[in-house]
Amino acid sequence: MLGDKAYDSAELREELDERGTRPVIPNRSNRKQPFSFNKRLYKLRWRIESAFGRLKDFRRIATRYDKLARNYLASVCLAAALVWWI
Repeated sequence: MLGDKAYDSAELREELDERGTRPVIPNRSNRKQPFSFNKRLYKLRWRIESAFGRLKDFRRIATRYDKLARNYLASVCLAAALVWWI
């Protein structure tokens, strides 16, 4: 799981370990026992952030006009296809 410093908590790390998920979360500056994380993977996090940012350029997705989840998913897929095409 990729996350920023806001997700750095012992409870979340324990839950992720129980699931078998490897956390890639940098340590907060006030953490007494710092954890190691993969800095190379953390640097790739910008791709996810920019993908969500580009999808939110579409007003229909950012404000979620659609009431049904299937219609919203269809809008997201259509917007993702348009972003990928351009």
